[in-house]
Amino acid sequence: MAGGAYDDRDGVIWMDGALVPWREAKVHVLTHALHYASSVFEGERAYGGQIFKSREHSQRLLDSARAMDIPSRWTLDDIEQAKATAMAANGLKDCYVRPVMWRGSGEDMGVAALLNPVHLAVAVWEWGAYYGDAKTKGAKLDISKWKRPSPETIPCHAKAAGLYMICTMSKHAAQAKGCSDALMYDYRGYVAEATGANIFFTKDGKVHTPTPDCFLNGLTRQTVIDLLKQKDVEVIERHIMPDELESFEQCWLTGTAAEVTPVGQIGDYSFDVGPMAVGIADEYERLVRGNR
Repeated sequence: MAGGAYDDRDGVIWMDGALVPWREAKVHVLTHALHYASSVFEGERAYGGQIFKSREHSQRLLDSARAMDIPSRWTLDDIEQAKATAMAANGLKDCYVRPVMWRGSGEDMGVAALLNPVHLAVAVWEWGAYYGDAKTKGAKLDISKWKRPSPETIPCHAKAAGLYMICTMSKHAAQAKGCSDALMYDYRGYVAEATGANIFFTKDGKVHTPTPDCFLNGLTRQTVIDLLKQKDVEVIERHIMPDELESFEQCWLTGTAAEVTPVGQIGDYSFDVGPMAVGIADEYERLVRGNR
């Protein structure tokens, strides 16, 4: 499965219970999700044939679908089997796994979509470091003009496709400035997250991280908090104001794709790629690969 355009690769994709040749895994142009974002998904990584926190990811997919009023025809065990089948069919053990559930084309073609069928697909592919060499040098982040919305306006704890619209725009703007990603504030002006990863800071031996009350509480985030607590590091979840950034010493991002990636710069603020950031990245690597 060589790289290149994602619609022009060898291999197969699991779709609604069948293995479909990669280049033939298509949907109709009037698919409801394409027009109205009625889609939820997961991002997962497999290490040595085992998807890290696989069942938690499958459960979150179902929870997201429920939040988006997308009824699933598949159980958690069905999704687990689909992922295993897709990996085996493509002969991959170390890979990225993308389950996606969406409303397809049907009798409805307006905002409502109750008459349209729900589909599930699982694609797997090889995917290296999300931020390139940032794990050693530290990622460089822009500060986005877009903010994470209020929970009163969106299902903020669902991993829903539409919620990533402002993330895409923020990342494009960041890349145009030579940055890897963008830091996003929330609707109140607090530090929130990057476009696809949660964020952590250190100060005086303690770790500070934003309270996930209007954005996704990532599975990698939760894992890293557990790892830090096991090492007797105090983790403080709280609202963080932007003017606090200059007082923090180290910083890192967490996410399934990002894994644990140190940050060297956010806007005009610089951070050390220091022992806490590097150490927790190494600890996470050992955990997911079963070496701890």
